[in-house]
Amino acid sequence: MANRGPSYGLSREVQEKIEQKYDPDLEQRLVDWIVGQCGGNLERPQTGRENFQKWLIDGTILCRLINSLYPRGKDPIKKILETQMAFKQMEKISQFLQAAEAYGVTTTDIFQTVDLWEGKDMAAVQRTLMALGSVAVTKDDGHYRGDRDWFHRKAQGYRREFSQEQLRQGQSLIGLQMGSNRGASQAGMTGYGMHRQIM
Repeated sequence: MANRGPSYGLSREVQEKIEQKYDPDLEQRLVDWIVGQCGGNLERPQTGRENFQKWLIDGTILCRLINSLYPRGKDPIKKILETQMAFKQMEKISQFLQAAEAYGVTTTDIFQTVDLWEGKDMAAVQRTLMALGSVAVTKDDGHYRGDRDWFHRKAQGYRREFSQEQLRQGQSLIGLQMGSNRGASQAGMTGYGMHRQIM
């Protein structure tokens, strides 16, 4: 963790708003899922935002989590070395984020490494893990382990097929979004500079 002094003024207010987004109930659900997904030899953290951060900060658990969502031998992160070197731990977090994006988590749902490393936005870490769980449940490929009600299924695309005749007919129609000129006329309109004559 970085050694930073206390923040004041607007910076403090912004940080407090970010910290309010953190959900302790969601933390417990995520811990339950990660422990169940990665296997039984994983130690649970004590409750609390700081403990959740310390549990995930070295990146090892995150790498094990993403690897558990793939078939054996197709792990996206080949070597997960446990190390105390800060840059190696941050590298593991980055590898997790890249693998999560490749798995199907949208870029907007992915946290930045400093959000976890410095504890700046643990709510963003929760959102990423929720999005990862939702993608895993939606894929339904047999690698997800846990309660399916913990995460929402993502909507699937519904592709429509139109024949050439239907497409041709659609080109001749004017959509109502473009407006209509029914009932429009120039009656009562006068040219520029001309006075209207009332009879």
